[in-house]
Amino acid sequence: MPRLMLTDKRWQKLLQLMKSTGRIYNKPEHRMTFEGILFRLRTGIPWRDLPTEFGSWSAVYRRFNLWSKKGLLNMLFNELAKLSDYDWVFADGSIVKAHQHSTGAATADNECIGKSRGGNSTKIHLAVDSGGLPIYFELSEGQRHD
Repeated sequence: MPRLMLTDKRWQKLLQLMKSTGRIYNKPEHRMTFEGILFRLRTGIPWRDLPTEFGSWSAVYRRFNLWSKKGLLNMLFNELAKLSDYDWVFADGSIVKAHQHSTGAATADNECIGKSRGGNSTKIHLAVDSGGLPIYFELSEGQRHD
């Protein structure tokens, strides 16, 4: 069994936030789906290599995409950020090189991919609280200043 991140108390808090949106209802498999998403984000493994204890990799991937598109994960981040310790706030930025195939098709959406000295890239601006937990993030084109 893979190492899990959420305690029962934390999961209940997240579940209440998820149910408050009206888009999520209390299904027993939601916890393992959420754990699978956290496991994949923490380890960086491909979706197909997700351990089967979290459920089918494709089901976890589809749920991740659905929750992302509906703004549920962003809403959870914003709600949890309200509980942060704001005595000290630290901000920093980092550049992430864009994949070579990421800028081929033109879309109406702003994808925050820009030209920098290293090629196509995106800049991640992150603010963290006193405990080092993220409280705000923003994406911009790679050539932007902090």
